[in-house]
Amino acid sequence: MAKHWKTFLVGWGTLAVLGVMPAGGHAQDPGATPPSTQETPKPAGRAIPPLDTVGDDQPSPDQLLPDSRPLTGVQNQTLGRVESPHSYWVPGFQYSNTVQSSQPGEVNSGWSVTNYLAANVSLLDTWRIAQLALNYSGGASISTDQQLGTNAFQQLGVTQTFQWARWQIQFLDQFSYTDQSEFGFGGGTGLGVPGGGSSTGTPQPGLSGNDQSLFTTIGPRYNNNFTTQVVYELSPRASINVSGSYGVLHFVNPGDIDTDSIGASLGYNYALTREDTIGVVYRFSQFSYVGNPQVIDDYVFNLEYGKKITGRLAFRVFGGPDITNFQVPIGTSTRQISGAGGASLTYAWHHANLAASYSHAVTPGSGITTGSNTDQVQTNITRNLGRVWQVQANVGYARNSLIAPAASQSTYDSVFAGGGISRQFGPNTNVSLAYLGRTQNTSALPGCMGTSCSTSYNQQQIVMSFQWHTRPLVLK
Repeated sequence: MAKHWKTFLVGWGTLAVLGVMPAGGHAQDPGATPPSTQETPKPAGRAIPPLDTVGDDQPSPDQLLPDSRPLTGVQNQTLGRVESPHSYWVPGFQYSNTVQSSQPGEVNSGWSVTNYLAANVSLLDTWRIAQLALNYSGGASISTDQQLGTNAFQQLGVTQTFQWARWQIQFLDQFSYTDQSEFGFGGGTGLGVPGGGSSTGTPQPGLSGNDQSLFTTIGPRYNNNFTTQVVYELSPRASINVSGSYGVLHFVNPGDIDTDSIGASLGYNYALTREDTIGVVYRFSQFSYVGNPQVIDDYVFNLEYGKKITGRLAFRVFGGPDITNFQVPIGTSTRQISGAGGASLTYAWHHANLAASYSHAVTPGSGITTGSNTDQVQTNITRNLGRVWQVQANVGYARNSLIAPAASQSTYDSVFAGGGISRQFGPNTNVSLAYLGRTQNTSALPGCMGTSCSTSYNQQQIVMSFQWHTRPLVLK
């Protein structure tokens, strides 16, 4: 126990030293601003990044262009877009210290410490008809928890876009290699976002959906989703979009279920007004499991409505029938007929931003089960307190009802809730402190064995994070 607290105090001391160091360097870089205001702008590329949040350092709504992402497309909606007159890259450094209570299944209870040390880089490269956006975090996690140990830590988000008069082609990839579920990972800091989440204007892929919403899958895992999307404008009001995707969720340690996923979609969008859009979309997903004969085919048909007020509101609601087929019968059934749908809201007002989402869908099973009916809610609110302080609170809930109850449990209820505060030291340095609580309750079937059969799981986390990055370095 003394060793754990020694590691904890060393982490706090390191964070304090790092937080003081940038104060002296700030005078050497006065008035550093994003590349769009440092010099006379060059002609902007046609591809422009979306604006995910609005804060004191973000442009006013009058300076933004409407978000052009299709309503029925694979990406989440945003509040708007800013022009990018330069290509640039932003290297950085990140240190996070996480103090957490014991993991499920541990023999000895108590607290452990995990240190994350990573290098970050964000890149935005624009051409006349194309744009490349990249965000990456990579390093190591070192934990006093024997179940976690020492692992690599990798996150990557890449978007390559080609834009012509009526055509748009996108290649998007989201990759992570972490030691725990992405559901709530990071505890209100930039730890869970590729590139550290620094406000450089570099867009994330923004792919909707999350294959991990259970906490009891412990240990390193690979999660990757590669998607291609083509959008064609039929008229100034109408467009169609087609997509295809391939994803994997594979675990390093034995005991969890590895999943391979493929998907496709076809959507039609029609703008009723400048702010209101309707659409219809057909989506197909297939989940297969390594070493398991089960294959799940899921067919969804959704009607959608979206409303956007640039810089202030992005709202989307969708729903429709869902038909799920099982290659291996569940009991005597080979088909489930249900519904799929959800909603998302991003709203910004003076000094604050709210993001909330809900979804009901068939999902792969998060490494615990062969398929799941999943309800998932997530909400995050941030507020700026002056120019350098920011507070935030977030909460998430997921209910996984097993499609195949012959596994271990019939339902899982997972909840995370937390909040934090951060302070900016100059334009390039941020220090944050956050708390995250995670709870999971499970209705286990008789005879279930193993750590994932635990009827309840509670964990507390305290996350400290230090982030530093250079000012944007102009490439052209």
